[in-house]
Amino acid sequence: MISNYKDIISTQEEFEEFRSSIGNPSLRAANKVISIIDDHCKNFISKSPFLSMSTSNADGHCDVSPRGDFPGFVAVLDEKHLFIPERPGNRRLDSAHNIITNPHIGLLFLIPGLGETLRINGKAYISRDSDLLEKTAVNGKTPLFGILVEVEECYAHCAKAFIRSNLWQPESWLQTDALPSVPNMLVAHSKLPNTTAEQVAKELNEGYTTRLY
Repeated sequence: MISNYKDIISTQEEFEEFRSSIGNPSLRAANKVISIIDDHCKNFISKSPFLSMSTSNADGHCDVSPRGDFPGFVAVLDEKHLFIPERPGNRRLDSAHNIITNPHIGLLFLIPGLGETLRINGKAYISRDSDLLEKTAVNGKTPLFGILVEVEECYAHCAKAFIRSNLWQPESWLQTDALPSVPNMLVAHSKLPNTTAEQVAKELNEGYTTRLY
């Protein structure tokens, strides 16, 4: 229970007092948010092969989902709109279901080796526009739908988290045998009878090699 923990800030008054102790953002940080996809943002998106997509449902329950493909897989349509093709996944449709009840979305674009990231916030819509889907086809396979985003905020985020985590430094990465076993995790969480980690690992590998598009 959260009541077991001390010094929880839970009211506006407490937050204002807390905020005053942190200090104000620099003028650059305060002024860096723009409302369009300018040439700088467009260039960043064109070089990004990966993003995290944040959505929430009508009750405020949140979800963050990864999206990745070749650099520039997200199509910039104009200064206010971008399109994210939906590739085959687990068919849960968590993000899409959230968007139906709550269109607000947050995106975090990454470029490997670059510490700074691009954050975009706005409103999202599930789109089956045939022109957009055909333009984002890969290997002759057209996505069934995509996420159309109406941009409200764009801004760069500093590299401190990546510097602290050494995320892009291969020498800091764990050895393969020290990594968590996702097949073991899935077996434990799904609790399906007569299912082994070896079976799950085989199914995952088949999906990674034959069902990316």
